Amino acid sequence: MVMLKKEDILTREVFDWKGVHLLHFAGSSCSQKTRIVLNLKGIDWISRPVNLVARENYSDWFMGINPRGLVPVLVHDGQVIIESNDIIAHIEERFPEPALVPAGRADEMKALLNAEDDLHLDLRAICFRYFFPGVKPRPLELQKQYEELGSGTVGGEPDPHKQKEIAFHTEMIEHGGISDVRIRLASSRFDDALTQFDSRLADSPFLMGSEISLLDVAWYIYCHRLVISGYPLGEKHSRLGEWLEGLNARPEFRREVAEPPPLISMREAMHAEQEAQGASLAQVAGF
Repeated sequence: MVMLKKEDILTREVFDWKGVHLLHFAGSSCSQKTRIVLNLKGIDWISRPVNLVARENYSDWFMGINPRGLVPVLVHDGQVIIESNDIIAHIEERFPEPALVPAGRADEMKALLNAEDDLHLDLRAICFRYFFPGVKPRPLELQKQYEELGSGTVGGEPDPHKQKEIAFHTEMIEHGGISDVRIRLASSRFDDALTQFDSRLADSPFLMGSEISLLDVAWYIYCHRLVISGYPLGEKHSRLGEWLEGLNARPEFRREVAEPPPLISMREAMHAEQEAQGASLAQVAGF
């Protein structure tokens, strides 16, 4: 679990926050995942929105809380937890009912969530090109600002994760966006993972058995984003397609991924243009 030490945190007011506080953004996949878990647990929490469109995550104040500049961040009675899978693991530990990890399978859940997290930059690559209309490479001056802000440490040590963030955006700058090669690699990795999860649903309604688990929440967000981006989930993985429809029918899930109609219209126009150019997700990935 990624745990910040006091020396990692420069915005020290958070140490005095009582209760459950979530710093988040409506359209952030990891924020959506965390909010769904809070919904399922029935936890009262304090919302602290961070506007990623306005780049509030690159402010001195926010980078002083999370030196990686990412949402969500959970502050629970002054304890700061970053990284969404660590946040939901903390929530499960501190608020065990209803249980979202099957009994005796905590180690398996941890391994599966680690594998999910390994695909996060692949999801981001697909989303930057096909989910969010008009995403452009991070300006160089903002890249420099990001490098300089925050403590630069996690757990009291220099944070290598920040360099991965810098490398992702540097690649975008160099290619003028997300390249076809990056899309094909990301799509192939997801196709492999989804094939495995589709087979899990042959004998149970959810990914780890008869009840919803943290794994269902995590992969709901991934599958939702992939489908909206143009991935043919129902055609390639029919059980997962039905599973996704079932979770979409649940208000705890559906309301966290709801979008304003103007954004949906912008994305539809973007997809129509991409398809006309032979550059849709399915066309580039070769589905």
